[in-house]
Amino acid sequence: MKSNVQINAGVKLLALCLVSLCMSPAPVEAEPPAAETELFNGRDLSGWVNVNGAPDTWQVKDGTIVCTGEPRCFLRTDRMFENYVLELEWRHEKAGGNSGLFFHADALPQIGAPYPRAIEAQLFDDDHGSLFGIRGASLVPLTDPDKKGTTARARPLEKRFKPAGQWNQYVLTSKDGTVELAVNGKVVTRAKQTSLVKGYIGLQSEHTKVHFRNIRIRELPSSNPPPEKIAQADAGFKSLFDGLTFAGWNHRPGHKGHWVAHDGEIHYDGKAESKKRADRDLWTKEEFEDFVLIVDWRLSAEPEMKPHPIVLFNGDFLMEADNPRKRVTRPHLDAGDSGIYIRGSSKAQLNVWSQVLGSGEINGYRTDKTMPPEVRRACIPIKNADRPLGQWNRFEITMRGDRVSVVLNGTTVIEGAQLPEIPPQGPIALQHHNDPVEFRNLFIKELK
Repeated sequence: MKSNVQINAGVKLLALCLVSLCMSPAPVEAEPPAAETELFNGRDLSGWVNVNGAPDTWQVKDGTIVCTGEPRCFLRTDRMFENYVLELEWRHEKAGGNSGLFFHADALPQIGAPYPRAIEAQLFDDDHGSLFGIRGASLVPLTDPDKKGTTARARPLEKRFKPAGQWNQYVLTSKDGTVELAVNGKVVTRAKQTSLVKGYIGLQSEHTKVHFRNIRIRELPSSNPPPEKIAQADAGFKSLFDGLTFAGWNHRPGHKGHWVAHDGEIHYDGKAESKKRADRDLWTKEEFEDFVLIVDWRLSAEPEMKPHPIVLFNGDFLMEADNPRKRVTRPHLDAGDSGIYIRGSSKAQLNVWSQVLGSGEINGYRTDKTMPPEVRRACIPIKNADRPLGQWNRFEITMRGDRVSVVLNGTTVIEGAQLPEIPPQGPIALQHHNDPVEFRNLFIKELK
């Protein structure tokens, strides 16, 4: 028989347990799965942005997004996504088709490229299901069936694609930098440590016709990633060039065969035909006031050594001591000359050239000796930020009021230079200077 002391102690313990249970919070119910959202409504491209393609590159027909494949470009969502389960169906029209599904993508293409920094799920006719980073993005593969040991590409464990003309399904699960891809009902590719974990979802145009449909997403809870893990956001830029035509540009009869639009690029051979030199330049039809302009460019001529003048700190050329009318020169590799005219003014020219000074120099103001010294000095690049000749470069030009700044390849080369008496608004031009040059990725954001 238990003593009364033991019984009382047991009763007290039971009472304490009951009180504790009553005071404990109720168990948290698991969050119900998020509802699926249709990313494509089957009728039009609402919710999507044609970043750098022609108007008819992406069309909606019979509940399907149809891509012509020309030019190389991409169509993306109008907002970013982080963690999610994404489903879509796709098919190639013919054997040998090539396309891709971009995710964690930037809003705009990388320098000199038709595509953004992103992770890509391959839609190539001979490689359905590989995952890899493009244009600076990266991942760590978890599937490498061929034991190739590459850190660049996660490869599918088996081939499950259907041939051209038949629909394939992708289900992509992205969570905190880990990705898995199911092809036609089975997970075949996995990767981790994607360099970006949040960005836009995009569809790739790459020279062949491809169809997409039934694009839907189920979002998962965010992990609040740091800024360096988030893709570059849409800043309100619009394209000035559709990649295939000169719609929006004053393409004159003398330009035919010289200013040529091809696969997202403008190629110029330096030989436009016109009595007026100004008519050889390629001007926008629209005029702009204050803006930020992005232009990718490269000088495509074979470089050769030529004498280049030396520019002093005040903007003057260095002249020979015994002949003040003769410039001092030094040999320098040269691949030609071009420029960007802003506000309809050839004087407000941002140089694209091979000079020692570097590109971005504002020659019309720098050489005008009627201008105040501080104006002329400000038109000389702070440093030469050009890439090696033959490589693509990117200008980001900010024009506000009578002040202009130029960022070249991520480096500020002109900062708040004043351009007295520049017109309040005007068109933008790509300059003729008798030399071959190429342009692509022309985007503008108007400032209010």
